[in-house]
Amino acid sequence: MPDPLLVAFVPGVTPGKWERVWRERRVGRLDMTPLPQEAALAALRDGRVHMALARDTAADDDLHAIQLYRESPVVVAPKGSLVAALDAVDLADLADENVLTVDLLSGSGEDAVELVAANVGVAVMPQSVARVLSRKDVVARPLRDAPDTGISLVWPIEKPHPLCNVFVGIVRGRTANSSR
Repeated sequence: MPDPLLVAFVPGVTPGKWERVWRERRVGRLDMTPLPQEAALAALRDGRVHMALARDTAADDDLHAIQLYRESPVVVAPKGSLVAALDAVDLADLADENVLTVDLLSGSGEDAVELVAANVGVAVMPQSVARVLSRKDVVARPLRDAPDTGISLVWPIEKPHPLCNVFVGIVRGRTANSSR
């Protein structure tokens, strides 16, 4: 049996369904590790992990990448704010707001949500990240005219782990009996 397949995943990604299918198929050991984007890609490139579920990462000369899904952006705002009173928000609605920078490359976005809760400003982030970081004192509203983000499964072209193709099949929804 090969060594465990090590897969990193970035904030907002919930790999539980794929991990459950892996366990049901009894393919081998799978270790899932949450990491910020930069750390996940660095771990992938230096071999500490074999695959990564990463945000807005495309294939290149060194990496395969399969886009799995797209995510809509939201605005996270203090519960009593004007933004919170809206059902959905346009970028123009944020003109008079202090829009905080959300650093999902090296962090989880938690610092930005803390500042939003302290009424310092609002933050734009993917919906899944806002859901993970939800609190009673903030709300998330859909942002209609901002770009969405994508989640991709990424792994090295050179010397991939022997079980990479099995995990690719699982995230693509192939059954255990699919031939490929």
